[in-house]
Amino acid sequence: MKKGEAVPVFKTLPGPKISRLDLGGALGTPQEKIFVCSGSQVRGFSKKGKQFLTFDANLTENINAMHVSGSDLFVCASYIYNHYLDCKDQDYFLSGDKINDITFLSYENLPRPLPVLACQDRVLRVLQGSELAYGIEVPGPPSVLELYNKDGGDEILYGTSDGKIGLLQIGDQTSSSKWEIDNDKKKGGILCLDTLDIMGDGVMDVLVGRDDGAVEVYGFDSSGDPTIRYEHVLSESVTSIQGGCIGKEGYDDVVTATYTGWVTGLTTEPQRAEVGPGDEVKMSKEMQTKVDALRAELESLQVQVLQGREQYHQTAQSQTAVSAVPVFSINDKFSLSQEDASYSLSLEVQTAIDNLLLQSDVPIDLLDVDKNFAVVSFSECDSEQHNGNFLLATYRCQANTTRLELKVRSIEGQYGTLQAYVTPRLQPKTCQVRQYRIKPLSLHQRIHSIDQDRPLNRLSLVGQFSLAEIHSWVVFCLPEVPEKTPAGDTISFYFQNTFLGTQLEATYCKAEGHFKSDNISTISILSDVLSKEATKRKINLNISYDINDESVSHTLQMIHPKLEYQLTLARKVQLIDALKELQVHEGNADFLIPEYRSILDQSASLLEEYKKQPAHLERLYGMLTDLYIDKFKFKGQNVKTKVSSLLEILDHYDLNTLLDFFNDV
Repeated sequence: MKKGEAVPVFKTLPGPKISRLDLGGALGTPQEKIFVCSGSQVRGFSKKGKQFLTFDANLTENINAMHVSGSDLFVCASYIYNHYLDCKDQDYFLSGDKINDITFLSYENLPRPLPVLACQDRVLRVLQGSELAYGIEVPGPPSVLELYNKDGGDEILYGTSDGKIGLLQIGDQTSSSKWEIDNDKKKGGILCLDTLDIMGDGVMDVLVGRDDGAVEVYGFDSSGDPTIRYEHVLSESVTSIQGGCIGKEGYDDVVTATYTGWVTGLTTEPQRAEVGPGDEVKMSKEMQTKVDALRAELESLQVQVLQGREQYHQTAQSQTAVSAVPVFSINDKFSLSQEDASYSLSLEVQTAIDNLLLQSDVPIDLLDVDKNFAVVSFSECDSEQHNGNFLLATYRCQANTTRLELKVRSIEGQYGTLQAYVTPRLQPKTCQVRQYRIKPLSLHQRIHSIDQDRPLNRLSLVGQFSLAEIHSWVVFCLPEVPEKTPAGDTISFYFQNTFLGTQLEATYCKAEGHFKSDNISTISILSDVLSKEATKRKINLNISYDINDESVSHTLQMIHPKLEYQLTLARKVQLIDALKELQVHEGNADFLIPEYRSILDQSASLLEEYKKQPAHLERLYGMLTDLYIDKFKFKGQNVKTKVSSLLEILDHYDLNTLLDFFNDV
């Protein structure tokens, strides 16, 4: 940076996409050598731009994570970790789930350096050589790792794709959690982290970049707990963040890079001058030069845009014009949110989005998102005609919108595809389609173990199927399961339903599969889908069940607080209009009983909550109906004729009456 201007030092020729960049150098010296990886190749450049290394890792997949430390090079493809010393193969590890990031610990009391892998299954894997030393469970899928102290030490920062941040102290045998920041405000996922003592209090602060464009600085209070000190929101996802002194000596800066390639600097240098009354604000020469340069640059860009547009129109009108479809890439994420049991779909394009069409062949609800300013309109779908349309919604975006965030909620047992047709503001008009699978048990999330004391129902399958085949069926049924069949003869996965809190254990091997859940409906859905998948492959299955009747009342007890809350909310919302009318008629609300006065006072928040949860009550009614039908289905009885009686009981809900009805054969 010279006089506030970014001056290029060197530039490489265009080539394959660079997936990772890291700084390295001999240990104990400034880390000023630049290492980048593209595909399965790692290249090294000096700070002047001279290429001194080309190393091909000979991996079958592209490198998606890399770390350099002295002569050690650590690279990870989707499931594979490799360690090279002076470009010679040292260690190798095959992970049970996708690797998102890697870092490396080395400090005085450590017998040997420890690589740490951030894996999609909510586990940080600490390695010793080619062996797994131990795993650390974290509260979300870890997307990024960063050493808390860049000079070394035993503390690692992690960020998760669902927006949580934590600090861990890691030893060669054990680890401990120092602190964790929850994502109560439902902010975006963490894409990048860095540390810098930007507050100047002698303690490293944490710099955070999120996928919703938020840039945050966390400091620490007197008790050592993290507190947010600064927040700034950019219009695009923040792909990289670094802290240091870049602009003016004595003032720290935070530099960010965003998805479409903008590099932005935030500085601690005061940008405003304070003056007394009657005094004039005088802009420094340096600031005046900056403003003038920015104005000139903007004018130059506007002229270039106008010239480009005119040139395009002239070409389009000529006889020899050839129309080429413009290429654009979409950065998308479709992930299950634990807090409200919904799927968050974020779409980001390198240019402004004109409109987005959503189409689904399964029933799903669209939920309100505060950050979404697009205008949505719905088209009627005649689902009875079986034309595969249950939802058709169009989002028309405001000018310069490059990122859209949506929330949808699915119904377990109903599975299919959600399609997003993205049309950017480009000429000629073009559109890209993205497809997202809605799985049969779509609201289940991976956990590390289940509560074996719950009343569990069991489903067992025996048949002539391979381990890879039954694994592909589990992938088809459940989210967050790795596509690749994990190593080993027997595989176990644990899940929790984010909506109800019921649990599921899946254990399977070649020719055998066992599933346990405290929810009969989960077992029923699995049984139907697995037998369908086996029939498609002409595989005979021997299916057996062990149904625990106590599990039904256990599931009803779990649904009870949610149902009671939703019924109370619906009743309060129904009263609001009548209470407001009474208030207008009487001139005040003093004559009302405290309960009704409270409903009036909270009317805005009650209506907002009710609006944010469309069909919540109907969804709970549907789950209870399915539970009732499934309970008797396993007994060989068809009770669909009694469903109307069940709905009558729900209209005058009482838990004991409902339990009696379920137990009445």
